[in-house]
Amino acid sequence: MAQESVKTKPETITEATTEMTQPVIIDLGKQKPKSLKALKEGQGPVWDEVLAVVEEVKEMLGQEASGKVLVPVVMIYQEKPKRRRLNVNRLLFPLSN
Repeated sequence: MAQESVKTKPETITEATTEMTQPVIIDLGKQKPKSLKALKEGQGPVWDEVLAVVEEVKEMLGQEASGKVLVPVVMIYQEKPKRRRLNVNRLLFPLSN
């Protein structure tokens, strides 16, 4: 069997310029655990609020947003309560104050 030599076109490398944009940060405030569970499942009023903001950002970008997919990134956090320092004087001498 004769082997055929396959000549391929050399690949051309094109550089795509990417432009960084400022992230949109939304504070949804304190939420109930039930609302957060629905958000993780892509449902509920908090999810609707996130989608509304994405639509608003698309409108703000106008023509720049055409053909692009905006992906919301939602971070859920819980603040730790501040630790109070013990007042040693109050522990040693409770009646002096």
